[in-house]
Amino acid sequence: MAIRKVARLGHPVLRQVAQPIPVNEITMDPVQRLIRDLTETMVEYDGVGLAAPQIFEPLRAFVMYVPPDPDAGFPGVPLTAWINPRLTIREGNTSLGWEGCLSIPDLRGKVERPLAVEISGLGPDGAERTVRYEGFPAVVAQHEFDHLDGVVFLDRMKDMSTLTYLREYERYWHTIDEDEEG
Repeated sequence: MAIRKVARLGHPVLRQVAQPIPVNEITMDPVQRLIRDLTETMVEYDGVGLAAPQIFEPLRAFVMYVPPDPDAGFPGVPLTAWINPRLTIREGNTSLGWEGCLSIPDLRGKVERPLAVEISGLGPDGAERTVRYEGFPAVVAQHEFDHLDGVVFLDRMKDMSTLTYLREYERYWHTIDEDEEG
């Protein structure tokens, strides 16, 4: 296992379509090591998701982990690895929310995303599965899935006036958005 360097915006790997992982290779050491490296790197950088292209591997795999929030009654999403995922939008309702990216450090912007999605694909054991995500986990899944197609959150922003550095987001916008929710 290793903490890997994260590709930053401008590196070509972030703009290419990732290749599927052959099913017969999923349980082999290179793919298992990739999943461990994705997980360790995501944790090291305090992320909630990380796609293989972000660690210079143009393969269709990502990991995600959304910690529980007892105050909101949210149980969280356990560490989940997706290989060769397929994404389906499950309802028309959308939400405009702040996003950031480990490949675009220190920037945040508002992106409109569907509130419910379904991901189908393979797990690290090679077994097929389908999971429905709603709310923030749906956003995380869509964000990571986008990386597999060479898309970053900046491409999804409709209003670039919301683009801000993290420090200014924390200073000016984070508190305002919390007040609007409460």
